[in-house]
Amino acid sequence: MTQYKHAKVPAGADRIEASGGKFSIPDHPVIPFIEGDGTGPDIWRASVRVFDAAVQIAYGAKRKIAWMEILAGEKAFKTTGEWLPAESIEAVREFKVAIKGPLTTPIGGGFRSLNVALRQELDLYACIRPVRYFTGVGAPMKHPEKLNIMIFRENVEDVYSGIEFRAGSPEAEKLRSFIEKEFSEKIRKGSAIGIKPMSPFGSKRLVKMALEYALKNNKKSVTMMHKGNIMKFTEGGFRDWGYEVARDEFKNLVVTEADLNKAGSTARADAVILKDRIADSMFQQLLLRPEDYEVIATPNLNGDYLSDAAAAQVGGLGIAPGGNVGDEAAVFEATHGTAPKYAGLDKINPGSVILSGVMMFQHMGWNEAATLIVKGVEKAIAAGTVTYDLARQMPGSTEVSTTGFGDAVITGMRS
Repeated sequence: MTQYKHAKVPAGADRIEASGGKFSIPDHPVIPFIEGDGTGPDIWRASVRVFDAAVQIAYGAKRKIAWMEILAGEKAFKTTGEWLPAESIEAVREFKVAIKGPLTTPIGGGFRSLNVALRQELDLYACIRPVRYFTGVGAPMKHPEKLNIMIFRENVEDVYSGIEFRAGSPEAEKLRSFIEKEFSEKIRKGSAIGIKPMSPFGSKRLVKMALEYALKNNKKSVTMMHKGNIMKFTEGGFRDWGYEVARDEFKNLVVTEADLNKAGSTARADAVILKDRIADSMFQQLLLRPEDYEVIATPNLNGDYLSDAAAAQVGGLGIAPGGNVGDEAAVFEATHGTAPKYAGLDKINPGSVILSGVMMFQHMGWNEAATLIVKGVEKAIAAGTVTYDLARQMPGSTEVSTTGFGDAVITGMRS
């Protein structure tokens, strides 16, 4: 077991084991958590009470989580002088499943995204984001309930790989000159340059995970969202490699939309349909025909845009969870930012972290606890007991604090 300088390993609890995407969960697992920056501590205090209550209601004394705080972000920097201490990454690597609040990332100069660093260091190659409507939430759509999707976003490649060079830097000029000389491609002098790597390996394993999810959960289709009409070898490659993995590894289980259309009245009805859509069309499709889509697989940047836009259709990021999953570890997280102006005010919506906990419990196979939390959230929202961000969209609702919303969720679980 790793020796930790700043984190304290809980006594009397056990490690989760993982291999090849299979996780073995003990009854008393150690789960690392990161409070997060800004409003993170407020959100975590409410969320952890919900998690512990759900486990207690579902399993009594049989199961219990041993929480282990690890440091990242502003709290880590103040304590250790580092934004993401190596021991925090090692703790997730050792204990396999973790959950976190939002972390600070500056725009422009400074350190790169801590979230991206965690994903790349631990090879958490799939960012999984469910988007669904909770009855009662104010939403801009006439029928927000028609949108119920699971987004699988490739998480470590694409422009988020972090290979870029500042405008006017010697590195950018050297790369510009090389490209012009070797490939006769013109780049304007003084340009900033970024590189967009996308591999068959990375793309195929992401699409494979999406297809496996669809098959396991009786979904009718998986849609690959890409911009392959313009970026033919990167995003077009993502599309082509996705079809390849379906053909090579899911024979008789998956049928392409093109083959289905050719088959006409003789088409099979028992296979998952694999289709693809151009990225800009996909945004329109989710607005006009959301019921036609269940699972979406997409490269990194596209998935970032799409998941936030889809969340807006059903009420906002306050109730949008997320998980970063690999074959050896998983980190579940809030999808919104740190909202520093609300820090310490016990005001912000903890729903994103609470629902990320639902994903965590589902990943662990603790489905009873997950179902209880969803029930609690549904009842709190249906009763109009919500934080300010939802209250302003819900006439007649009762605005409560972060703590108050957590209490309402626990009450709903017990009823």
